[in-house]
Amino acid sequence: VQLVESGGGLVQPGGSLRLSCAASGSGFTFRRYIMSWYRQAPGKERELVATITSVVGRTNYADSVKGRFTIFRDSAKNTVYLQMNSLKPEDTAVYYCKAVPTRPGEPDYWGQGTQVTVSS
Repeated sequence: VQLVESGGGLVQPGGSLRLSCAASGSGFTFRRYIMSWYRQAPGKERELVATITSVVGRTNYADSVKGRFTIFRDSAKNTVYLQMNSLKPEDTAVYYCKAVPTRPGEPDYWGQGTQVTVSS
């Protein structure tokens, strides 16, 4: 199973970016996974940014990004997205996606990360 993030880059404060995380692999059934975005800034621990459940698509956000970020998934493309608006310098981090299975005993998967830098 592979999770491949894309869409990171350099953006000015107040700008927007959309991150993508495409999932692939033999036997990977996208609808059986809860998908999340995490981020890790230099010198800080990795933190949960947003989560979307597998079927209903219920979302949850860190307080620091509520109202600015939106997570959504496209099951036809096996892809989860993170739309980031009104970006701030403190949003600068490496962003990772994670797939957590809804069935017990199956492994989690992480992507390799994509850098987001918010700076003028």
